[in-house]
Amino acid sequence: MFLRSLLQRNPRFVEAAVELHQAGLIPPNSYVVDLDVLRSNTEGLCRTARDLGLTVYAMTKQIGRAAAALDAIDAGGADGFVAVDMACARPIARAGHSVGHLGHLVQVAPSETAEAAALEPDCWTVFSRNKASQAAAAAHALGRSQPLLVRVFDDGDEFYPGHEGGIPLSDLGSMIDHIAALDGATFAGLTTFPALLYDAESQAARLTPNMDTLARAAAVARRHPACPEQLHLNAPGTTSTQVLPMLAEAGATQVEPGHGLSGTTPLHAVGELPELPAVLYLSEIAHIHQGRPLCFGGGLYIDPVFGDYEVRAVVADDPSEISTQPVPVEMPSPAAIDYYAPLAPPPQRRLREGATVIFGFRVQAFVTRAFVAGVAGAARGEPHVAGIWNGFGDAVQFGMHA
Repeated sequence: MFLRSLLQRNPRFVEAAVELHQAGLIPPNSYVVDLDVLRSNTEGLCRTARDLGLTVYAMTKQIGRAAAALDAIDAGGADGFVAVDMACARPIARAGHSVGHLGHLVQVAPSETAEAAALEPDCWTVFSRNKASQAAAAAHALGRSQPLLVRVFDDGDEFYPGHEGGIPLSDLGSMIDHIAALDGATFAGLTTFPALLYDAESQAARLTPNMDTLARAAAVARRHPACPEQLHLNAPGTTSTQVLPMLAEAGATQVEPGHGLSGTTPLHAVGELPELPAVLYLSEIAHIHQGRPLCFGGGLYIDPVFGDYEVRAVVADDPSEISTQPVPVEMPSPAAIDYYAPLAPPPQRRLREGATVIFGFRVQAFVTRAFVAGVAGAARGEPHVAGIWNGFGDAVQFGMHA
């Protein structure tokens, strides 16, 4: 879905990926990140966000929390990072960066609260009184007070399946009372998810009913004596430069771009937004079985933001071939282990073992066994590999890097 945009808007990056792979510097089954474009995308988004008074916490689970990617986003002006879970928070902190928001998509387990509190996140989201008490106790044991966000919901709000959670709007007042009475915590604001969703019919982003709930919750909170002077309203989901004015007008104070920084929100697939594509998935023809080429898998998980569509990939032996007609790919079933994916070139085209295979789709590195390779210098024709990591942000020794 994103291959056309990748080839049209960042071809030097695609050429660099092929060149470096063919030189043995990038392994197959890699999410390759254009670090220069990632930084530039972040700079542009953060400029707009600052003009609108928005705080930017970057989500990096999609690109595997690779240290060089974190550095590029930090250099681009992000105010900190959002951690989807503690497995995400650890590499962010290990790389020397600030954890801006913790506990939202995945609540912190009791056994991890002491470690989480020691990270001193700007904000920590809780879904229940029990979770608020655990966070407060962990922070209090360290002699600090932790700002807490409360996820709130009401009838009619929209959730991804399995993402449900939070405090009913009708219980918000008593929840703020509970937090105000805790040693080691303060009530800092409210959050929801998703604040925005892509509408396929209009090919535009729309505010979800959750944002109206968030606005009504803010009105309740502002009448409470424990409400801070600056109430944080955290509104993540489908975030890019284009939607920031919509979020600010709806009352948001914090945004959390992830795919927006790599140019892979649904809006980027259907139009030209300010952000350029900054990530691709790279594989290699592993073998040919009875005339049928198969490429290595391991990272063939496509974030299902769109319905089913025909997946195609560019196959190239050298950078000059990235303009060849993309080849259809028979993607493995989501229920299968993606050891390989068969390709279906036209009968007259012969693919060789070892050829580079380039995909463009929405990546989620943290749920796969793929590598993450950072590339710099592609735009100026001097590409080099800045490092290789796994999806947990651990450096990997590979080939000439060993």
